[in-house]
Amino acid sequence: DPPQKPAPLPLPLRQNSGTSTPRVRPTTLDIPGLTKSKVSPDGRIASRDVGAKLVIVMVGLPARGKSYITKKLARYLNWLQHDTTIFNVGERRRVAAGGPNSLEKTRSQEMREAGHRPSVAAAQQPGLLDHTLSKTQSQAHQSENPASVAQIVLNGETKLEAPSTSDQPQPSEDSSDALTRVKTGHRKAESRKLSMPDMGEPKSPLKQDPDEESNEGPQEPEDENQEHNAAFFDPNNKKASAIREQVARETLDELLDYIMNKGGSVGILDATNSTMERRKMIMDQIREKAGPELNVLFLESTCVDQDLLESNMRLKLKGPDYKDMDPTVALEDFRQRVQVYEKAYVPLGEYEEKNNMPYIQMIDVGRKIISHQIKGFLSAQANYYLLNFNLAPRQIWITRHGLSQDNISGKIGGDSDLAPEGNQYARSLARFIDQKRREWDLKQYESLKNTHFPPQPGDSTPPNPYYSPTSERAPGPVKQEEKLNKPMSGNASPQVEPENVPGYEPKAFCVWTSMLKRSIQTAQYFSEEEYDTKQMRMLDELNAGVMEGLTYSCISTQFPDEFKSRKQDKLHYRYPGPGGEGYLDIINRLRPVIVELERMTDHVLLVGHRSVARVLLAYFRGLKREEVADLDVPLGMLYCLEPKPYGVDFKAFRWDKSAEWFYEVPDFQLKRAEDDMQ
Repeated sequence: DPPQKPAPLPLPLRQNSGTSTPRVRPTTLDIPGLTKSKVSPDGRIASRDVGAKLVIVMVGLPARGKSYITKKLARYLNWLQHDTTIFNVGERRRVAAGGPNSLEKTRSQEMREAGHRPSVAAAQQPGLLDHTLSKTQSQAHQSENPASVAQIVLNGETKLEAPSTSDQPQPSEDSSDALTRVKTGHRKAESRKLSMPDMGEPKSPLKQDPDEESNEGPQEPEDENQEHNAAFFDPNNKKASAIREQVARETLDELLDYIMNKGGSVGILDATNSTMERRKMIMDQIREKAGPELNVLFLESTCVDQDLLESNMRLKLKGPDYKDMDPTVALEDFRQRVQVYEKAYVPLGEYEEKNNMPYIQMIDVGRKIISHQIKGFLSAQANYYLLNFNLAPRQIWITRHGLSQDNISGKIGGDSDLAPEGNQYARSLARFIDQKRREWDLKQYESLKNTHFPPQPGDSTPPNPYYSPTSERAPGPVKQEEKLNKPMSGNASPQVEPENVPGYEPKAFCVWTSMLKRSIQTAQYFSEEEYDTKQMRMLDELNAGVMEGLTYSCISTQFPDEFKSRKQDKLHYRYPGPGGEGYLDIINRLRPVIVELERMTDHVLLVGHRSVARVLLAYFRGLKREEVADLDVPLGMLYCLEPKPYGVDFKAFRWDKSAEWFYEVPDFQLKRAEDDMQ
């Protein structure tokens, strides 16, 4: 008999397709409002879809713009409705070393800047760490209550007293319990290895990371509050190295807890991570706790432009490490800190490429971008956004159209003309922008004239390297006879007299409107000789579908169920009928507009509508998800945003009908609309 054929191998089972088990195989893409599936019915990345989530690990020396990049990137991803949170190792380090900062305060502030609520509780009080740390905080992560900062284990020793919130003496800890804690700390420390599986060793020997613990060098004295001077970052400082090492691990643990257990989509680890050993430790810890499916992207920021680097260093002097310190002393100390890091710094490159590790290198905060093995939907979104960074000073103005005929009758949607009052608003807008444009140019010219590189000790504000006379990016010369303050649009305000300002070239100014008549007519008085005007369908008002042209009163009567549904959740509601839209559609429609605003170096005025203005302001102000659809943006308001290295300067102006002029509203704060149906 012929030999029997072997039984066919069973087909491999597909990844779990249930609704509650962890999902390893990632979905192709998830876009809130545009995609839906059983795993993600609302289009957001599901908690169990680990393969679609992302950890971004920052790399770079101090003063290279890492925090600036992370905050902008987090703001953008949160605006796209992908839950993103920054985890800053420096904040924990300052608390762990007994610094003055409150972790709860800094984390809450960071979340507000990134446009996301804190999802992991932080410490209640500053300075709860003396010199010691234990692994007790991992238990605190499982609680929604504010967690106290963990203690630090140093060289197998720990202080046994618990942090006290009163002047009463605290009972001492039992010695056997203390011994158990110390031994446990040893076992946990020994169990951590800095090896990276399936990755070859680098050809050159690994240098000691200033953030890594060193077994050489003198032991620093036990200060009650360790200062954050350059000596704190010396790898020979065993005590400080242990603090930094433990804090880095704890911060990464918190990030992974956010990704795996608290519904986060993107976690950003903001630290120097300047050596290969530190990055290997990070990868090892991620793979141990999250498995091989979680995407990891290294993002390095470097500066070769010395003017930009000097400017960044000046900004660092305003940070918490140098608060109330003499600027000259602080700058020298910070330079010494950078030199300590530079000794062990290993940039991304050959090793990561050899081991197929995804990374992005940003040179001079966007002047040059190098990307490698960018995989995954979120990684691609981040990469595309980073390609459009620039530090050019400019103004972004946002306003709604003037009063329209449909506004008077209370109808939503439609394409009506401006009312006479709306036409009056349009004239005032053109004259006001003319004046503000000249005022801004004069101010920047004065900055250019007074700029000196390198900055001198005692300078309170670092000059923008964009205006450095030695910079290739500096504006070109202007002939002596040319005048900056020449009348524009034929509506120049008599309050500003023309002046000769040689050596400076005014910026171009764009005016963007929607394709609806009320928006186009609001920009009709801007001269196309002086302004680049353009109509964009992306700026159109939200389409109300079958309810176009109705009042809210009619909608509540004719469509009571729809009226109720929209009132309960305006952000996720979509109007029924052909062309009906919701706020998530507006967000996706405005995505190319946001990217273009980040890319361009010119001024721009956007004349939009209520929903469009809400979504644009939500992006630039980093608002929470639940605040977007209820933002109060009435007619007659004009908003000005100036991107800065530390964030965005924000001002608001209210139109005075009788004066036909705009006046700044002091201490203006965006608020919720009183009428929740608008």
